[in-house]
Amino acid sequence: MTSYAPFVAPETVSPAPAPAPAQLDVAGELLAMLRDASTEPRPDDQLEALTLAVAADLPVLLWGEPGIGKTAALTQLAASLDLPLTTVIASVHEPSDFSGLPVVGDDPAVQGVPMAPPDWAVRLVRAGRGLLFLDELSTAPPAVQAALLRLVLERRIGALRLPPDVRIVAAANPRSSAADGWELSPPLANRFVHLQWTHDHDVVVRGLGGTWPRATLPVLDPVKLPAAVDHARRAVCGLLAARPALVHRLPTTEARRGGAWPSPRSWEMALCLVAFATAAGSSREVLSLLVRGTVGDGPGLELMAGLDRMDLPDPELLLADPAGAVLPERGDLRQATLDGVVDAVRNRPDRSRWDAAWDLLVRALETGAPDLVVVPATTLASLRQDDWDVPEAIERLAGVVTLSQRADESAGRAAARNAAAARTRR
Repeated sequence: MTSYAPFVAPETVSPAPAPAPAQLDVAGELLAMLRDASTEPRPDDQLEALTLAVAADLPVLLWGEPGIGKTAALTQLAASLDLPLTTVIASVHEPSDFSGLPVVGDDPAVQGVPMAPPDWAVRLVRAGRGLLFLDELSTAPPAVQAALLRLVLERRIGALRLPPDVRIVAAANPRSSAADGWELSPPLANRFVHLQWTHDHDVVVRGLGGTWPRATLPVLDPVKLPAAVDHARRAVCGLLAARPALVHRLPTTEARRGGAWPSPRSWEMALCLVAFATAAGSSREVLSLLVRGTVGDGPGLELMAGLDRMDLPDPELLLADPAGAVLPERGDLRQATLDGVVDAVRNRPDRSRWDAAWDLLVRALETGAPDLVVVPATTLASLRQDDWDVPEAIERLAGVVTLSQRADESAGRAAARNAAAARTRR
């Protein structure tokens, strides 16, 4: 009898499980997703001011508290403009890193001792273009700041000169919040356009959501270039001719010397920025940031006031066609325009011009705040000559002037009562 061995099913071998992805790779993927962000065109005055100064090839210094986003803004700016970004932490370098290291050749007596530039400068020259970011400038000691003078103004490091397409932007923290901070030396501070960098709540929230403002260079209108240069020269030269003390004014305190202040160098920078802003059609707010960041708040505001006066309509053109006159929307500019019209009538009094000025005040009343016509109307009424009839326009303005006068009288009486009550309490 034949015996058979029992059937044994072959052992099933399960395939080896795929290796789990390395956790660092997964973490890297998550980090990449978090860094992924887009940009959008969005009005941003400080970003537009920065790009305008970069377009004008002027060194810019961003001032702001730590963590405010200065470095991130510069990184995004370089990416938007397709410029290689080279970051140099000024405080960790020696003066020789910016002035150049001496290299002794075969015959120093004949060939001299050339100053070799650092590697980052060589890379910028090879690239031919780029954005040089000097970070932590306010933590650089005085010796390093002195070495930076030639780099910032002349674009030279040792025997090497940076290409024209390299732009320089720096960042600094106020001394109170900088690690071992120093005040900027006056010669170095006077070479920069100083911009105060602050955060915008809406920009931060939208940026953390994945969309940041896009930095774009200003679009310069070629047709406007000659007029822009003439406009800038008339504005700056007109102010300095009337205010010669503003040509050079070194601040008296160390802190203010480390910021923007007027000098022939900074006025030349301001003139350049006015021309660029005019050719680009930039807003008054952007130009104000740039001008005040170049020559200081006081001189900058005086220059802006001069530019406003230059932009006012000609009083003679307004008197020639009061019905079709276009008056400024801003209250201070409208007030200055109306005052200019009244001055024009005073300088050349004539019945037809006096009547036209009244028609213009009526138009101002209909298109703006009524209180702006009170002072010009009162002054214009005092210019009336005996043989001039009272125009009908005065009747439309009489109520506004009377109401204003009554309000002033009421305010005066209230102030007198308050003063009397105070004396009684004493």
